[in-house]
Amino acid sequence: MTITFGGRNFKLTDDLMSKVEKKLLQRLSRVLPSNAAVHVIFNEIKQDITAEVAVSLKSRTLRAQAASKDAIAAVDAVSDALERQMVKFKTRSRDKKRKDNNYVDVTDDFIVDALPEADSYAVKIVKTKRFALKPMDPEEAVMEMELLGHGFYVFRNSVNDEVNVVYKRNDESYGLIEPTF
Repeated sequence: MTITFGGRNFKLTDDLMSKVEKKLLQRLSRVLPSNAAVHVIFNEIKQDITAEVAVSLKSRTLRAQAASKDAIAAVDAVSDALERQMVKFKTRSRDKKRKDNNYVDVTDDFIVDALPEADSYAVKIVKTKRFALKPMDPEEAVMEMELLGHGFYVFRNSVNDEVNVVYKRNDESYGLIEPTF
């Protein structure tokens, strides 16, 4: 496992990097393959330190972030989140494989057998909504989203006639998702 570090508004010290590397190797080496690339970025906002970790595997990328007053505590929280993500993904993939023999197992990257089974991570859809997509421009979709008080809004873009999604970002700006086929 290769670990790279970065910092935004944060001074990285060799001592901190060695502690974080030791902690991540201890926590994630039992569930990740040896060729995984782990990218750790620290960001200090006011008095909180945010740790963002992205794990690049050959077939997918996992991301998690957590904030705390202490960098090591933030790394602990991120490690917990990444372990949960891996268990969820492995469990869902196993269930799909059991239901469909044609399903290609993409979980070769994970060594999650070392973790306990996670039946509690099964997806349960409790509500389905259906609605007509009206053509509108992204700015109008943002206004609709704000009026509804939602964090995202699905609409048909009047410019290119594609289904798009606008969403509110953590920094209070907006994002637009345009699918490509």
